[in-house]
Amino acid sequence: MDVTFKKKKEVLEGEVALKSRDLEGSQEGFKGEIEDCAFADKFITISPECVRCNLCVEECPVNAISDSTSSRTAKIMDNCVKCEICAQTCPIKCIHVIESTSNIEEDVTFHLKDVKVPHRKLRMESIQVNPDTCDSCSTCVKFCPTGAITVDEGEIAQIDLDACVGCGACVNVCPQDSVNLVRELGPVIKTKELRVDEDTCVQCQVCEENCPVDAIKLDGNRVVLDQEKCILCEVCSTKCPVGALKLEMV
Repeated sequence: MDVTFKKKKEVLEGEVALKSRDLEGSQEGFKGEIEDCAFADKFITISPECVRCNLCVEECPVNAISDSTSSRTAKIMDNCVKCEICAQTCPIKCIHVIESTSNIEEDVTFHLKDVKVPHRKLRMESIQVNPDTCDSCSTCVKFCPTGAITVDEGEIAQIDLDACVGCGACVNVCPQDSVNLVRELGPVIKTKELRVDEDTCVQCQVCEENCPVDAIKLDGNRVVLDQEKCILCEVCSTKCPVGALKLEMV
């Protein structure tokens, strides 16, 4: 996806003025005036094609994704740190990392771009259906992304081992917990690197205090990064007040 759209600046100013009326203590007749500026951001979203496998939920290192069920998709929550591990993990690539830019001049221009994210290895090793508990409800058939499951009337679910990718959607949605899956999930692919400028660092400890996985510590006047713990999110690099930490693509 690569989308650009525009809005008149006066329309945006009108929307700001309209919303301000709902604020306590706002003055009647307030007019919103927006100066020329530019913003850049990144967000992660899950599309409706979600197959309810909950792999993203299991792999999120900061518990920022709510569980999916047969009636609702998984959802990215406000405590997301944009590490992109979920996007690498989704077996059907329905989790999207989107870069957004907004430029306000005479018009307001919005640009959204889908970021290409590599995919971790995912492989089914073994999968079985318990014949004593499967009640032929076919819920698993509805969510299997590869069509690997069939259920004949009155029979237990049958799984095509060649078509199964080991996502675990059937395991998650089965109301009888009848599916047992063993899968192999490869390591997270490192697409970024956190660089530390020791000369710029002022030892303020903001990075240590805000790291969501305790991967960065201040040892005397040195910043020590635990490469095994670090999830290459955007927290420390965006919060560093002097720009001593930079997250760069590799």
